[in-house]
Amino acid sequence: MDFTGHSGWLLGYIIGLVVVLVVVALVVPILLLAARIGNQAGSILSGLQQAEVNTAGLKGLNETIASALAIIDGLKRGRTKLGG
Repeated sequence: MDFTGHSGWLLGYIIGLVVVLVVVALVVPILLLAARIGNQAGSILSGLQQAEVNTAGLKGLNETIASALAIIDGLKRGRTKLGG
């Protein structure tokens, strides 16, 4: 290409090329990081599912506490009646 007398165009092409290279240099690491996060998401999900299985018994904890409190109250009443 002959840019004789069109140095403004040449400068524009150079600036445009530099801008494109800078954008690529910034976007590529972001895409690589997103791919790593996507790869790790599967293991994170399986860990969370295992945690859900391991803590499933806790949903009945309030009922257990209520039953324990009722037993304690009954024991206190029995102790009071026995003079203790």
